Amino acid sequence: MIRRTKTSSRGERRRSVRSLQKLALAVFVFAVLASACGGGQTETVDETPGAGVSVTMARANWDTGYFQAAVYRALLEELGYEVSDPAGNELGPDEFYPRLAEGELDFWPNGWFPLHDAKLAESQNGVDVGEMVTALGDSIPAGGLQGFLVDKATAEKYGIERLDDITASDELIALFDRNGNGLADLVGCNEGWGCNTTIDATIVANDWGTAIEQIAGEYSDLWAATVTRHQAGEPILAYTWAPSAFIIQLVPGEDVLWLSLLNPLPEQDDATPLPPSHCPGQPCQMGFSSADIRVVANSEFLDDNPSARRLFELVGFQLTDIAIQNFRMLQGENSEDDIRSHADEWIEENRGVMDAWLDEARRAGS
Repeated sequence: MIRRTKTSSRGERRRSVRSLQKLALAVFVFAVLASACGGGQTETVDETPGAGVSVTMARANWDTGYFQAAVYRALLEELGYEVSDPAGNELGPDEFYPRLAEGELDFWPNGWFPLHDAKLAESQNGVDVGEMVTALGDSIPAGGLQGFLVDKATAEKYGIERLDDITASDELIALFDRNGNGLADLVGCNEGWGCNTTIDATIVANDWGTAIEQIAGEYSDLWAATVTRHQAGEPILAYTWAPSAFIIQLVPGEDVLWLSLLNPLPEQDDATPLPPSHCPGQPCQMGFSSADIRVVANSEFLDDNPSARRLFELVGFQLTDIAIQNFRMLQGENSEDDIRSHADEWIEENRGVMDAWLDEARRAGS
């Protein structure tokens, strides 16, 4: 009996040793895993990954993009970046893209694609601009609508459905000829804007040079005069775009109609899904493909600032938010302080979404 007791004790000791060995191994593995995961502690995220970094941003010289620029500036500042006032670099695409490629600027939120594809293909010191800059994010995917408007009363009276109808009729050409040079006047875009180039190219491609001309100038002034003429009951023919307050002032389907084109430029031949009550010439070929509005940034800046890159990838807007803000500007709330206030209000109204974007941007920089 004593011998069996001793044998049993030795067996228990062996089992105890093996248990301790297994426990030690488990502790060792846990320690290794804990070390690999940061010691089991919560990951530390830098709240201000942009601290000490100066950002030189630009904005487009069309005021319907001021609001977006103010929002991006405010959100970058929440990440700690020191951001220049975009009003100090208010530019057209012709000047913006070369300066961005050179590194004089870091970004703007006003890229319209495919309208600006040609800008990326231009050469800068022997290198395509598109190799030095990056368009990213879905700020307003397929949200940029562009085309030609005619007042609804004139369209219904003369059966106008397409821009071709005007250019093929001497009577209608004379009706829209305000300066008396024998050409229908089409209110167009500022020189240097992509739409200005597209309109001129469309006129040439359709052999409309003896029928219609683009009236270029400061767009806001041209549009204000167009609204005044409409209010006076005069015929109007004008280019415009959305998102903007312009289609709140003259509402498609009520005040004006979108015109279709029989032969838009090959790169602009996508039909827009608008109803006949807004665009009677079906399919609605507006002469412009719907545009993706995106951030465009210097590629080196993005590589050096992953938090900014991630923010640019995440931020998005509703068309109605932009249209409402644009209308507030038209009503007189158009100072730089007003625009910054509009941006701050929108951020606070959407604080939950903003914080989610900012947190993800912070993690990208950690």
